[in-house]
Amino acid sequence: METEVRFYYSSTSKDNIIKYLDTFKELEFQGRFYEITDQYNHPMKEYDFYSKDIDGRFRVRKTIGDSISKCMITWKKRLNSNELIHNEEEIEISINPEEYDNLCLILEKVLHLELVESYERYRSVYKNEDVEIVLDEYPFGLCIEIENKSSTKVAEEVIKDWLDKLNFNIKEAYNLSWDDKYEELCKEQNIMVEKIVRFDKEMPKVNKEFSKR
Repeated sequence: METEVRFYYSSTSKDNIIKYLDTFKELEFQGRFYEITDQYNHPMKEYDFYSKDIDGRFRVRKTIGDSISKCMITWKKRLNSNELIHNEEEIEISINPEEYDNLCLILEKVLHLELVESYERYRSVYKNEDVEIVLDEYPFGLCIEIENKSSTKVAEEVIKDWLDKLNFNIKEAYNLSWDDKYEELCKEQNIMVEKIVRFDKEMPKVNKEFSKR
């Protein structure tokens, strides 16, 4: 099970966020990676991943970094959450990143899964044995995600402990996924919702600035 919490900020806050995260010496910087993620839906209506009864995401993600490249097939399903801390079922499978294109062909042309959405982002990773904190750069804004990584401690206690250390207010967290945030911004700013979210397209913007705690 995955336990995490998310906060969204303006793209112009990037330097301030990185400088702030760098002050926490108990966190090790793992690097900055480019990711492209494709999200699919089941072709049969009774198994609609996006329905309220299922409320899951099936995705393929390719990650490219200076020293590593990988590709993951992931199933994520929302479970009951406490306040704004997310609890999710997560199942992952790794494949050779060179097989990414062939995998997408099989999913779309053989299994006839529908490509619901695709997005790109840059991800900077900070972690230790208890927590992983990432800064995600989306075409529409930034997201700080705090995720429990401890196998011995209570997951929600780890999250709350790091919320205190970072001086983040849980009430300011966003309790839905990136695509919900993106569509919400599009509606607010009267911009067409794109199926393929890329940095070179017209995008809405998160306006909230990050200030040093």
